[in-house]
Amino acid sequence: MLVINADDWGGWKQATDAAWACYKEGRVTSLSAMVFMDDSERAAEFGKSVEVNIGLHLNLTQAFSRGNLPTTLVKNQEQIRHFLTWNRYALLLYHPLLWKEFHYLYKSQVDEFLRLYGRHPSHIDGHQHMHLCTNMLLDHVIPAGERVRRNFSFWPGEKSIVNRRYRGVVDRWLARHYHTTDFFFCLAQCLRHERLSRVLDLAKTANVELMTHPEKADEYTFLMSDRFKELIHDLRTDRYAMTQAS
Repeated sequence: MLVINADDWGGWKQATDAAWACYKEGRVTSLSAMVFMDDSERAAEFGKSVEVNIGLHLNLTQAFSRGNLPTTLVKNQEQIRHFLTWNRYALLLYHPLLWKEFHYLYKSQVDEFLRLYGRHPSHIDGHQHMHLCTNMLLDHVIPAGERVRRNFSFWPGEKSIVNRRYRGVVDRWLARHYHTTDFFFCLAQCLRHERLSRVLDLAKTANVELMTHPEKADEYTFLMSDRFKELIHDLRTDRYAMTQAS
């Protein structure tokens, strides 16, 4: 099963329009929505007009761009943003003084999603993958049983042993608490390293998520191409196929 997900839905007009065009042509099968952003309201109106799985693209690191937001919301995000962006390895660290802020920020975005779409997110992932930061994991901020994006999948030799072992530990922990796909890949990396055919072969026997950013010109061009249409023609696609959490 292949899930082709478009990230950044509602984040800004270009991202929404590109993902919407791809969805209408059957080139993506699910969307991940940002809330409290300039284009969130318009994107929600599009999303409510069709039957498509839309998840929450949890935003912990990019400033909310919609105006007139509650001061507490903005302040909480600023604190978390400062912590997670001060160092490239900050997501691996645990900040004991921010546990209330993480819970508040997650709940606020889920509540806003419910207001915009009138339904619960079909899945949870994170802008810049920060839904997998240590505070989010250790404090169980995302309730058990949700559909949650896993770490990137790599072929043997592509990452260091330490990197692969860390990701493996996190993914096994995720599988015990949430619904996850068997594999997760990024379209941009697949195109760069010419491994898309290997990913699509995996999707014939496993649940695979392919993350896309249609607002990027090279990805949009490929997603809308006849070649991509032919590649996915015989594959079973689903709006958000997940394995069961144990």
